[in-house]
Formats: sequence, C-alpha cells, structure tokens
Amino acid sequence: MQEELLIQKIRRLPPEKAAEVEDFVDFLFYRNDDPQLVKAAAKISESAFRKAWDNPEDAEYDRL
Repeated sequence: MQEELLIQKIRRLPPEKAAEVEDFVDFLFYRNDDPQLVKAAAKISESAFRKAWDNPEDAEYDRL
C-alpha cells in the first residue's frame, strides 16, 4: 500500500526533516483554501528548500 510505504519513510526521517514534511503536507492541504495561507506556507518553506535550491549541483540545472 502506497500510504504505508510513505509512513514508513517519514518515520525514518530525523525529527527536523519530518517537521519539514509536515509543513509541506499542510501547505498542500490548505493551498487552495486560502491564498494568504499559501503565501505564508511558501515563505515558511523557503528556508527548508533553500539548501536544496542553492547549491553547486542545483546550479547546473539552473543553467539549462
């Protein structure tokens, strides 16, 4: 079952990463309900995603 596999993966994450997953899931859940909430969730997520976006490996994709 896909749901159980996802739950198992989340349980293996360190607490700070699990918190990021929770923030993202909240964002997905509420993004269509309240535009201001969408902006707030995106702002909160920036710091979590900055590490993934701003790195030398990602820079290669930016140049495509």
